[in-house]
Amino acid sequence: MTTNNRRHRRPAPTLTPTAPALATRAPRALLALLSLAVAGCAHIPQDSAPLPQRDVAGASLAADIRLAHDGWPAARWWTGYGDPQLDALMAQALASAPSLEVAAAHIGSAHAALDTSSAALGVELDGHADVNRQRYSGTGLFPAPIGGSYFTEENVRLEARYHFDWWGKNRAQIAAAVGDLNAQRASYAQAEQALAAAIAQTYFRLQGTWARLDNTNGQIAIQTALVQDQAKRMAHGLATSDSAHAAEAELAQLRKQQAQLQADAGAAREALRALLGADASALTGLKPRALTATPHALPAQLGMELLARRPDLQAARWQVQAALSQTEAVQAAFYPDINLSAAIGLDSISYQHLLQSASRTLYLAPTLNLPLFDSKRLNAQLASARSQRDEKIAAYNQAVVQAVREVAQDSLALQGMEQQLARQQEATQAANAQLRSVQARAAHGLADRRSELSAQLALLRQQDSALALTHAQVQAEVALTQALGGGYRNEAASAAANEGTNAAVNAAATTH
Repeated sequence: MTTNNRRHRRPAPTLTPTAPALATRAPRALLALLSLAVAGCAHIPQDSAPLPQRDVAGASLAADIRLAHDGWPAARWWTGYGDPQLDALMAQALASAPSLEVAAAHIGSAHAALDTSSAALGVELDGHADVNRQRYSGTGLFPAPIGGSYFTEENVRLEARYHFDWWGKNRAQIAAAVGDLNAQRASYAQAEQALAAAIAQTYFRLQGTWARLDNTNGQIAIQTALVQDQAKRMAHGLATSDSAHAAEAELAQLRKQQAQLQADAGAAREALRALLGADASALTGLKPRALTATPHALPAQLGMELLARRPDLQAARWQVQAALSQTEAVQAAFYPDINLSAAIGLDSISYQHLLQSASRTLYLAPTLNLPLFDSKRLNAQLASARSQRDEKIAAYNQAVVQAVREVAQDSLALQGMEQQLARQQEATQAANAQLRSVQARAAHGLADRRSELSAQLALLRQQDSALALTHAQVQAEVALTQALGGGYRNEAASAAANEGTNAAVNAAATTH
């Protein structure tokens, strides 16, 4: 229902009913209007095929997807890696990252929309004062001495308007605004989750590149020694040029790998700086740091907890709630609109008499709007609202399926990493055992320096593979943490929004 905002027009003094008369006629007028309202309701089209909403309680993973540990990520999951540098980067990013500014602006817009919808409930009270000078027609409605004369009129009045929310249209609009506000809050949390995951993955990629670069430098030093040893053997006729060329080609390949890792480290550093929205000097103090192993987590069962943990699912669910409420608000437009306006004040053609009791005025105006014929405009608006509702439900259903798929894929990737790391550990242990054997034989003069250098190089290569797999595992852990919602909780935000909204709605209900 809409509020009647037409400007009060003062009737002629001789035609103004007295206050007792108005008080007697008002209830009868309201009763008559209400009777017409009930009889004048427009027909609401049938909702033929509403889209069913997916039951998230049925969401589950395959039985064979299990990891070494069960549990959910903590809200500040990155602190589990025990890296002060990472903690500082997260604090800086979550405090002032540019990617969060848009989400914060959306929350502000949703707050303003909620305030606008809440303002529609309650009484509007306005004060007015005006002075006008007018010449009345000598041949018009008023005869002489009013007709043909000039009069200055002073008017002071207090106007009140009340919107009767009989059909719950305003309440539905408030509920829709609350749903949108909660959706924006969940979207902000999702933006934080995405930012934290991107920073962690970029930081670990940089640290992994640095670790592999250090390993490559070690391989280059050993390969250089092998090339020098090969040159000495050739000088004494103990080796051919083919073996020398092969050693030099291997050294060139390692230097190529070194250049690639240096470029990758620079790219990761710039990507991290961009995520922070910082200047070129922001990461000058960043140092290489060994990775601290941390157990990953995967819940044994995925049901309602998945809905509660993922902010993107929360946002989609609140958008569905907002669309359902908006549909109710549009449907309420099929019912009659009843408003009440009233004004009291003082009116006089002489300012000396303005404050006298005889100058008082009273105005009471109940209004009724019946949607009798509108060329199917209301039907089109309701069909549009229902279509938007179905779109939100479809998006929510898709988000549920997408969430389970992401968790399953990230879990399987992490399982694969675990198996590869177990085999890689065996290969590294074998290379380490071979090096110890060669060193023991060299101590007794049973192995030359070339054999010892080759064993050291083989161990470094296995360690390089282990570094690559370890940091790939960390990337998969971060992806899984994000897929599980990253410890997101929305109960406090939702309760705060609902508390304020319920207070406004209950206040209006008390007035009724």
